[in-house]
Amino acid sequence: MSALCKKYRVQPFKVGPDFIDPGHHTQICGRASRNLDSYIMGKDGVIETFSRASEGADFCVIEGVMGLYDGLDATEIASTAHVAKILDVPVLLVIDSRGVSRSLVAVVKGFSEFDTVNIQGIILNNVGSEKHVKLVRDSLTSAGIEIPIIGALPKNKELSIPSRHLGLHMAGESDLDERSLSEFIEKHIDIEAVKNIANTFTAPVVELKEPGETFNVRLGIAQDSAFCFYYQDSLDALKKKGAELVFFSPMSDDLPNVDGIYLGGGYPELYAKELEAGRTREQIKKAAENGMPIYGECGALMYLCETLETDRTYKMADILGARSRMTDKLQALGYTEAQVVSDTPLSKKGTVIRGHEFHYSVTECDRDASFVYQLKRGKGINDGKDGLMEHNTLASYMHTHPAAVSFAEFLRLCRRYKA
Repeated sequence: MSALCKKYRVQPFKVGPDFIDPGHHTQICGRASRNLDSYIMGKDGVIETFSRASEGADFCVIEGVMGLYDGLDATEIASTAHVAKILDVPVLLVIDSRGVSRSLVAVVKGFSEFDTVNIQGIILNNVGSEKHVKLVRDSLTSAGIEIPIIGALPKNKELSIPSRHLGLHMAGESDLDERSLSEFIEKHIDIEAVKNIANTFTAPVVELKEPGETFNVRLGIAQDSAFCFYYQDSLDALKKKGAELVFFSPMSDDLPNVDGIYLGGGYPELYAKELEAGRTREQIKKAAENGMPIYGECGALMYLCETLETDRTYKMADILGARSRMTDKLQALGYTEAQVVSDTPLSKKGTVIRGHEFHYSVTECDRDASFVYQLKRGKGINDGKDGLMEHNTLASYMHTHPAAVSFAEFLRLCRRYKA
């Protein structure tokens, strides 16, 4: 992306539900990266997001997830291959080449013949030398495989990004030398070949949907280092429906004059001291008791509880009758499917919502806690139950997407609260 951005407008995408990689994409390309997830968004959602976001771009770069064919359980759904087939895009197969040469022929043959994915080029990663690359190239030629090697990246320990429990550090946190990175790529990958492969792509023709009913409301969006996991599609969907987005930090700002609040996921556990000290904590509690609609996901669930235990126990917003604590063990990771069992600020009873969960915390609830999600898939807060609700406040471990559930019901409630 960085190499192409020197001369072209590049639109980045990420396969799957990840929040962190798109942040790096956005920083590099200067265009908001979009997620393409065929489980949560469905085929039509993938095509629509791609079509909207790619407008005005010279090139689109889609970063895959896991292995090319790794999807939901033993299916292709949500895999990089599934998204590639939905959009009919050419694929560059990146292969770790450390310690192998002719064996890579079997890998390429298997990947290229396993399915109908349009593999147009190979990038060898962690190559040892020019001789190593020649061995692989000669082996592919001898086997009659015509997919070209368009790049070979030597081992380079200097180019790395630190990580923590939920993945890579966020964009802007590391001091990665972007210029050195792009120069490294330009030196070892044939960018002209990449462009030629990209130019074989024909964009799908799709009729884009209009937003429908609109709402004249002000919506507070928690946006800082503690709350930073949002899909750009979600923010865009809110704006298209007429919401004015007012960004604020629960660590340092007063609660702005708004008709509702949306708190995304992130790292409240890293900033628990600042969140406890922030004036916003008590202001949000008062707003919730007054009936203001509040929706939160994952990290926001912990913030909206009574306390959060990390190195010690910190006071949080105390809206939901529950207490969260961090653990050293992964508690949940994967896709979710929730049956809504009673009306919520986000959706009506009977709605089915798809999403995903990824957290190291546990949340222990009061005995009379009200759960509004029964999970058909996933762990949730407790034994397949998720979605704690109090007043007009709803929070869950599940992250979702506007292709899976409209924000219309939430904004309608915000409009009633405003009135």
